Amino acid sequence: MVSRITKTSLLVLVGIVWLLPVYLLVINAAKSPESYDSRQSWIPNGMSLIPNIIQAWNLSNLGDSLLSTTVYSLVSPAIAVIVGAAVGFAIVALGLRHGFWWFVFIFGGTVFPLQMVLLPLFDGYSRTGLFDTQTGMIIVYTAISIPFAAFVMRNFFTGIAHNVFEAAVIDGASTVRIFFRVYVPMASSALVAVFILQATFIWNDLLLGLTLSQSDNVRPIVTTLSGMQSTYGGAQLSTVLAAGLVISLPTVVLFLFTQKFFSRGLALGQY
Repeated sequence: MVSRITKTSLLVLVGIVWLLPVYLLVINAAKSPESYDSRQSWIPNGMSLIPNIIQAWNLSNLGDSLLSTTVYSLVSPAIAVIVGAAVGFAIVALGLRHGFWWFVFIFGGTVFPLQMVLLPLFDGYSRTGLFDTQTGMIIVYTAISIPFAAFVMRNFFTGIAHNVFEAAVIDGASTVRIFFRVYVPMASSALVAVFILQATFIWNDLLLGLTLSQSDNVRPIVTTLSGMQSTYGGAQLSTVLAAGLVISLPTVVLFLFTQKFFSRGLALGQY
């Protein structure tokens, strides 16, 4: 009984600490720009959340960035999880020659910090005409998402008995059919988990957006939010916080609606 009370109290305490930043974000986003005072950031004062959201929306063209970021966060992770699953399938099920070294080569893309490749990326994008284009952003987001997807899917497919593949071959199924009709459905939970993680990363990206885009209809949403805080952005802090609250909601909704698949995928469980 005492142990249960202790655990519950600890969880409540951790939950309160975890929610404190959310509390600060909401109450300060609801303050009018005129009444905002950083010395009273813990004290609720105002009901200007909707006007602040409207002002932020009109000031920085959030709609264009929101649409572009939605496209990036859906298309790039979707491509990445399919390619990553195909890599894992080829290495584990097909017994790809030198499969381990192919895996090391692909996963090696995560070894170097992202900051190290920003300058080469900018130079390459400028030379090829991909700079400040939605196609270029989709390509780079897909490329950086594939190594993690390949890592997870290789580990997942390792847990599937090779007899499954052999039985499908005996039944006359082609390799493509086995992949899409047998292995992909079995890995649905892992695929969803990887998709959620990569979509969240892309939605919250700042560095790639700052480096490879500049137009309102191409820039990711966090890059646009960062621009609002600059000297030339012209937005008060309460307005910026209101915009931050708006762009945080999609990822929260995504986790709420897919938490069952996400928890199963983290455990690499099967459907």
